[in-house]
Amino acid sequence: MKTAPRVTDTEWELMQVVWQAAGPISAFEVIEHLNATGQKWHPKTVRALLARLVAKKALGYRAHGRVYLYFPLATESDCVAAASDSFLDRVFEGAIEPMLAHFVGRYKLSKKGADELRRLLHEAESAGKGRKP
Repeated sequence: MKTAPRVTDTEWELMQVVWQAAGPISAFEVIEHLNATGQKWHPKTVRALLARLVAKKALGYRAHGRVYLYFPLATESDCVAAASDSFLDRVFEGAIEPMLAHFVGRYKLSKKGADELRRLLHEAESAGKGRKP
């Protein structure tokens, strides 16, 4: 998928259920999965969100009798990339250095985590990776 759709936090919860399903999944099954988490989802709300995700082209569907079966059109990694890019642009004006500085300064990082971050940064620098200069 070239450009992943923007998915809201609430829509993300539904997408997680669809991504984790072994195949196409009905609205009823989505509702059951969501309600199993302890939250009570109204069926009309879930169906409206599924329709919105279809309109955004995050989900596709096919009719199976009177039941619609939903399947992902956008991969989880595409949606993660779109959400990450949106967050970086909105909060840090597209600059990764202040974002990393913020999170490293705010949260405890283990030695193993710091070593892994150094390795990733070194690889990215060596390979010239990144979407923005």
